[in-house]
Order: sequence, then structure tokens, then C-alpha cells
Amino acid sequence: MLNTLSGRLLILTAIFVMLAEVLIFVPSIARFREDFLLTRLERAQIASLVLLADEEVNPDLQEELLRNAGVFNVVLRRDEARQLVLSSPVPQPVSKTYDLRDVPAFTLIRDAMMRLATPDSQVIRVIGQPVRMGGLLIEITLQTGELRAAMIDYGLRILWLSLVISVFTAVLLFWVVQCFLVRPIRRVVGNMQAYADAPEDARRVITPSSGILELREAEETLQSLQTQLTGSLKQKEHLAQLGGAVAKVSHDLRNILTSAQLFTDRIETSEDPTVRRLAPKLVNSLTRAVHLCEATLAYGRAEEPGPTLSRLRLAELVSDVVESERLAAGDADVSFAEDVPGDLMLRADSEQLYRVIGNLVRNARQAIVNSGAPGEIDVIADEDADAWIIRVADTGPGLPPKAREHLFKPFQGGVTKGGTGLGLTIAAELVRGHGGSLLLEHTDETGTMFCITLPKGNLGEPV
Repeated sequence: MLNTLSGRLLILTAIFVMLAEVLIFVPSIARFREDFLLTRLERAQIASLVLLADEEVNPDLQEELLRNAGVFNVVLRRDEARQLVLSSPVPQPVSKTYDLRDVPAFTLIRDAMMRLATPDSQVIRVIGQPVRMGGLLIEITLQTGELRAAMIDYGLRILWLSLVISVFTAVLLFWVVQCFLVRPIRRVVGNMQAYADAPEDARRVITPSSGILELREAEETLQSLQTQLTGSLKQKEHLAQLGGAVAKVSHDLRNILTSAQLFTDRIETSEDPTVRRLAPKLVNSLTRAVHLCEATLAYGRAEEPGPTLSRLRLAELVSDVVESERLAAGDADVSFAEDVPGDLMLRADSEQLYRVIGNLVRNARQAIVNSGAPGEIDVIADEDADAWIIRVADTGPGLPPKAREHLFKPFQGGVTKGGTGLGLTIAAELVRGHGGSLLLEHTDETGTMFCITLPKGNLGEPV
């Protein structure tokens, strides 16, 4: 029970109620002591009125009056004269004197606690104000045994009452916590356990139903997390299935492309100038396609190697990309510009960098063609002391909101009809493999610009 929330709340409630009762008990026992002594003063004053009315009171009557008042003697001050009205033998010397006129609350509490802590019966003097203008001062002496016994009896009654209140309050709170907190929490925990058994099952996503604001917010947050996780798992499963299919296709496609490479030798011997000019590009394209198929197969075996870094002239690589895309554009009104210094050398994997820039330029070309308006694509390169910077800008229509929201996410960031959204995902992953970054610098109705940053000196290589 101590390990449960309701059990601990039950115990803590009982403790707090008892603590509150203690804080109430201390001033109340002080008030009880004060009332007890004031009652003795009133009785003594009433007893003294008999003597004031008839001065010839016999000793037996005096003793009876003092016994009924619960005191040993009574001193009454009237008209500035101090008069011993009633008296009887005092069994022991007076130990302390208490003045109940305008006494502070702290003093009352302190004296009450000291009286409870003193088991021995003592004789004390008590001074007070007579009631109903019966004089200037009244003073009595009495023994503390009866006072302490009455205080203990009062304290025990307060204790039992506190126990009853604390137990009743704790049981009531236990029931309330069980109904309004523990049971809803158990329902949420049960849902989490059921969801954990089959997280891909959307039927197990929690439906918020709690009437308590905080618990409902927790259920809504859990519902959002479970929904996102279920969607992610379905996407991962889709990717796994796609990966298997792609691996099979890549295997057969690699064999076809390898065979196609054998026929390029005959194309290179052609006397047609156009064929001779395009043949090397065809060979390069086939070679890259074969490498891509091999990389896809390696990725399916979780053995894809990292980038093979080498020094390369960026202008030549960008020229190959632009030439291929210019051919793909055909008669479309798309112009290309290359703002790359001819002597700019950088260190990267040439095949992977070609794919990155090719993906960006291809996306830009498709966006302009689909818009139906003329446009321009510009590849700009520069360097500073720390990195090489390559920007691909276009004057197309810009990325739609959905593409911006799911940028670099597979199967979600596609712009063109039938697109998968894998191009940017692959490009970003390849750039990260170089230790760099691929960012969207801006996009609006005037165009889009992506920025590739490749750090110098990565992977321990000299710049």
C-alpha cells in the first residue's frame, strides 16, 4: 500500500490533519487553562460576597465556601484597600504567580505547556480582574493538581476527536483520489500497455475522455504522440518494403546497364559529330547509373560505404550536370547559368556530389517547366577559410507550404505530381556524409535557393 499513490496520499493526509490538529490544540489548551483559572476567580469572588454581606461568618462556612470555589484564600482589593476576605491553611509555599490581566497569547501558551510538562502538584497565586466592577483586583491561591488533570482530560478528548476527523478525512480523500485520479491514471497506463503490444494498430490510440483538465491534456498529448508514432512506424514499414523492391529492381537494372555499357564502344566509333560529342556523356551517365545501383544494393545490405574523398574541379562537375539537364529540358524555356570559378578545387566524392547538385538542378528545372513560365537556374560556387559553398538558385514559383513543412522528409516533401520527395532527402543525407549541410536559404514567388556547405579539413584530410 505504501508503494501506491492512493496509499501514500492516505497516510500523508492523516499526518497533515494531525499536524493541523496539533497547531489547533496548542492555543486551545492555553485557552482552556485561562478559562479554568478565570472560573476559579469568579467562584472566589462569589464566595467573598457572602463575607462582605455578613462579616460574622463562622470558620466552617468559610471553609465550605473556599472548598466550593476550589481555592485556599481570596484577597480582594476594593477602594485601594487590600483585604484578605477568605483564607484557609496553605499546604505548601506558593511557587509561582500568574497575572491574567492583559496577558499576551504567547505567554498563555508557554505557561500552559509548562503546566502540562510539570507532573508535581504546586500551589500558585492567580491575579485577575473582578467581574461586574466587583473591585480593583482579586487574588487567589490554589493547587495545580486539579488544573493539570482537567487539562489532560481536555487534551485527550481533543486527541480522540482529531483521530476521528483525520481518519474520516483520509478515507474520504482516498475515495476521491481513487475515483478522480488513480482510476483515470490506470486507464491511461492500461492504454499505453495495450498500445505497446501493437503500436502499428491505429485502433489502440487513446481517445481522450477524462473530465479533469490536467489529465485530459496528458491524454491529448499521449494521443498526439501515439498517432505520430503509428504514422512513423507505417512509414518505416513502407520504406522497408520499398527498400526490398528497390534492391531487386537495382539488381536487375545493374545487369541491364552493364550490358548497355558494352554497346557504347560502337557508338564512340561513329563519324557523326553529334554522336561523338554526346557519347562520352552517355558513357558517364551509364557508369553513374551502374554505381547507383551498386550503392543501392550495398545499402540494402547495410554496407553502404562513406564518401570517397578526392580533389576535383567543381566547374567540370557542374558543367556535366547542367549539360544533362539542358538536354532533359528540350524545348522548354529554361536557361542555365554557371557561376563557378574555373580554378575552384574542392575535396568530395565526385559521384555523390554530382547526385546532390543534379537533384537540386533537376528539381528546379521541373518546377519551372511545370509552371509554364520561362525561368533561369543558376549554380553559384565560392569558398572561404572554413568551407566550400555551393548555391543552386532558380526563378521558379517557389516551394508550396506542404513541401516547406516536410522538407527533407521522404515521401512527404514531393512537389511535382507523382514525385516521391526522395531527391532532397538523398541529397541532404549525402551532404551530411561529407560533414556538411544542405539548407533552404529562401523560397517565395520569385524563386528558390538551396545552399550546400562542405567544410574544409573534414575527416582528417589536408585542405
